[in-house]
Amino acid sequence: MAYLGNVPARSFISFERQVFTIVNSQTAYTLSHSVTNENDIRLVVNNIVQEPGSGKAYTASGTTLTLSAALTNGTDEMYCVFLGRAVGTVNAPAGSVTTSQIVADAVNGDKIADDSISDEHLDPTAITGQTAETTIADDDLILLSDTSASAALKKMTRANFVSGIGGVNTPAFMAYKGGSGQSVSNTTHTVVTFDTEDYDTDNAWDGSNTFTVPSGKGGKYFLYAQAGRQGWDSNRFLIYFIKNGSTDQSASESAINTAQYHTTNTLTVADLSAGDTIQVKVYHDSGSTRTMSVGDRTTIIGFRIIE
Repeated sequence: MAYLGNVPARSFISFERQVFTIVNSQTAYTLSHSVTNENDIRLVVNNIVQEPGSGKAYTASGTTLTLSAALTNGTDEMYCVFLGRAVGTVNAPAGSVTTSQIVADAVNGDKIADDSISDEHLDPTAITGQTAETTIADDDLILLSDTSASAALKKMTRANFVSGIGGVNTPAFMAYKGGSGQSVSNTTHTVVTFDTEDYDTDNAWDGSNTFTVPSGKGGKYFLYAQAGRQGWDSNRFLIYFIKNGSTDQSASESAINTAQYHTTNTLTVADLSAGDTIQVKVYHDSGSTRTMSVGDRTTIIGFRIIE
């Protein structure tokens, strides 16, 4: 039965050939490939195949071909065929190579031309698990490229990446004067009582007149306070913060020479440590004891700043 299609051993390979330049009186020539002996090549002189072997037409060893007799340049022609070196001459027909003929992992990036694979040949469902959006876990890794000469890839976890980002401004508190107004003596530095709390996230306001920085909550704090006069005038009306009962943190002063319900305020950013206390004091020189306003006209607000 005849063979259908191309016979691989005949159609896809041929043997390598070397043509020699004849040199007069020379019997030794250099082969382009090393051989074991003369039987590894077929030598043709003037289109006649020569007999190999000692005492015959030629011998060969390594890359040296030795003739038994010298040839004449311009008259003689000589070439050899390397019987052990097959080279491809014909491409395999389309569709003739299947996956069974391809060695596993033989096709890599070096054998694929840049931009040779288009979107239409990619199956998007094959990588759905790797590309689908999902919630980031704390132990998920984020890769960073080092911009130095090493260009090394470095990794960090999500927890490392978001550490210190965001947060809330706590402790935070707000209190105001409720009930009846507070009496303030003439030319006396008086601690203001804010006896009603709006909020106090860390229970750091004592419900009366003092904020104490909780343990582990030191830092910079924004502080604001205002005090209202209940229909009286003065040459001087002063409001200020004090730290730990003695250190002035800020001060604001106003002078009203007519009886009005006037508000004076002050604010500061204070660097506080755990255990430090903050209070508000007022001072006036109206000539007699006066009463401060109640409600949101006499208020204190504070919170820690996120750094």
